[in-house]
Amino acid sequence: MKESPSTIPELIEEGLNLYESGTPVIFTKRGGEWIETEIDSLRNKIRQFAMGLYALGVRPGDTVSIHSENSTEWIICDQAVLSIGAANVPIYTTQPADQIRYILGNSGSKVHIVSNDQMFADTKPMIKEVESIRSIITLSDSRHKKLKTFEKVLEMGRKQIEGAPDLFDELRSDVRPDDLATLIYTSGTTGMPKGVMLSHNNIASNVKASLERVPFTMEEIRGADVLTYLPLSHVFERLISYMYLVMGARIHYVEDVDEIREDFLHVRPFFFATVPRLLEKIQTGVKVKGQEFSGLKKKLYYWALYRAEKYDPENPSGGILDRSLQKIADLLVYSNIRELFGGNLRGMISGGASLSPSVFRFINALGVYCGQGYGLTETSPVIAVQDRNHMRVGSSGLPLSNVEVKIAEDNEILTRGPNVMLGYYQQPEMTEEVMTGDDWLKTGDVGKIDKDGYLYITDRKKSMFKLSTGKYVAPQNIENQLVNSGYIEQAVVIGYQRKFCSALIVPNYDNVKKRLMRDGYRPSKPYGEDERVRKLIREEVDKTKKKLSPWETVKKFVLLEAALSVEEGELTPTHKVKRSVVNEKFSKEIESMYDEEKENKGPNQHE
Repeated sequence: MKESPSTIPELIEEGLNLYESGTPVIFTKRGGEWIETEIDSLRNKIRQFAMGLYALGVRPGDTVSIHSENSTEWIICDQAVLSIGAANVPIYTTQPADQIRYILGNSGSKVHIVSNDQMFADTKPMIKEVESIRSIITLSDSRHKKLKTFEKVLEMGRKQIEGAPDLFDELRSDVRPDDLATLIYTSGTTGMPKGVMLSHNNIASNVKASLERVPFTMEEIRGADVLTYLPLSHVFERLISYMYLVMGARIHYVEDVDEIREDFLHVRPFFFATVPRLLEKIQTGVKVKGQEFSGLKKKLYYWALYRAEKYDPENPSGGILDRSLQKIADLLVYSNIRELFGGNLRGMISGGASLSPSVFRFINALGVYCGQGYGLTETSPVIAVQDRNHMRVGSSGLPLSNVEVKIAEDNEILTRGPNVMLGYYQQPEMTEEVMTGDDWLKTGDVGKIDKDGYLYITDRKKSMFKLSTGKYVAPQNIENQLVNSGYIEQAVVIGYQRKFCSALIVPNYDNVKKRLMRDGYRPSKPYGEDERVRKLIREEVDKTKKKLSPWETVKKFVLLEAALSVEEGELTPTHKVKRSVVNEKFSKEIESMYDEEKENKGPNQHE
């Protein structure tokens, strides 16, 4: 591989050279079947689709939007767009209609790509309102005559190549490192999304620096099977997929995250990228599973889990006794848990949100490398990441070799490097707000750097609040403590300008019911009003007191019946809580926890 590939097509092309002719590169699960695409077909389709787009009028500097689930076709569209000097605009499949309309209009997309007729039907009214769109392409067969199918565009591309066989290579060679590669609209936790402008070099430089932290040799991962379930519309999974292609791995895109357990067993992946929520669910499931055992088996099971939660990846060896006990725990328990991942898993990387120390220790104790990274869409995305030689509990590792990090006077994390965005599209004032005069980006996160250079993230700057007592609270830390319980699914901590912290809690009702029914009690609906359910959750909430300051402890809580979701607008596509939305939607529930506080203030006092 060349030392400094600086455009994405150049970077990916050098990776594709690692695959021998005829070997499969990408597998996409559709209708329960895994459809493979081999290297020669992938290369040809990228070239043909690129020329098909050119035939439709797409030129360097234009934008093309992609509204689709993960698939081989997504990667083909992505590389085709970039190879002719255009920029792509990825859209989440869960994006609300008003945001899709805004993204299409704001980006000026010339061609819009949808995955199927249903997705087109759901967005058709808003697409009509966007004047810039000249053509709509579907990645599936279609009953709509105005839609051009993926195969039709490939056919157009083949004809274009016949007339101008060198055009694709000429266009690709004209792409410059500082050219706009993608407009990624961050959903944000408030307001309409912002279009983050990332250049080819922003992303390519981040791929190269991130490769330095891969916990395996290139030889180990070349030809290995990797599983991916996070959306390619998010820059984290997109970067990971680029890295897989550069390393010569075989990518498997799942169809439905609800089937991921079966997919693990089928693919038997070597590596995968994840967000903390999946790992939290796995840890919770493993904990609850132990309740099915009895006697000595149950004691040994929970002894092993207790050991796992005390494991220190920075000092894994320990003494002779520790090593012996670790081997016993592995033989009796950990090896069985690894089988849930297919039995071949060597590692994973977690991003998108903070990974709790408990989950971090637990996964690494199983004998599976679990690293944590930190970054933003605005930083392409990686700022810091752990590797095998730099595993420190609670940290996000060390900054990448080409990235600088410092802490501002108010403890906000600032960063600078070739991965920092070009700016927010058509929003110069907003860009100026987050950039300093000497090119440092204000991340909006609060954190610290220890004496060895490890970066720690405390919370989002905007998420932190001050109680009426004057004490500052970082809610994310408290929420992480709460969801470590096997009986709490989600938690949102409240307390801005209040005397104490409270929480909206979504219990893991399946686990709660199992626990109570083992005690001979069947909870009654609505579960949130059942006193035995509330008592169990109160016990779990109280367990967090030992790890929190007195003012951080949750004094009161309300149980919600339904989980917060992306579809209801309560979470971003990366499952971050939209606190303003939650505060407004559940204002009555929140006020009920402070009714007594209000009464004590008197008639002339306000929140």
